[in-house]
Amino acid sequence: MCLVSKYSDYLPLYRQSEIYAREGVDLDRSTLADWVGAAICLLTPLVNRVRDHVLAASKLHADDTPIPVLAPGMGKTKTARLWTYVRDDRPAGEQMPRRSIDR
Repeated sequence: MCLVSKYSDYLPLYRQSEIYAREGVDLDRSTLADWVGAAICLLTPLVNRVRDHVLAASKLHADDTPIPVLAPGMGKTKTARLWTYVRDDRPAGEQMPRRSIDR
């Protein structure tokens, strides 16, 4: 649930910790951060396979999106960047929609 709240609901770990505390569950932000780190380690092989598949394409689309993120303890936001890459195997000028990943 911690990962879903962090990455799908954009709920920072310090706020998750506060929500759990209101329910009587003492989960320090550092514990939640440890869980996120452990999940990253477990998902690394999957991330590597997806990256290798996408970057092997002869044509690649990229997007660089600036996003505001909270800077805990500073009372303000800072700018982070989100890079997205999309593989496109269609021939140049092709009108058909992009196909899903080969299985």
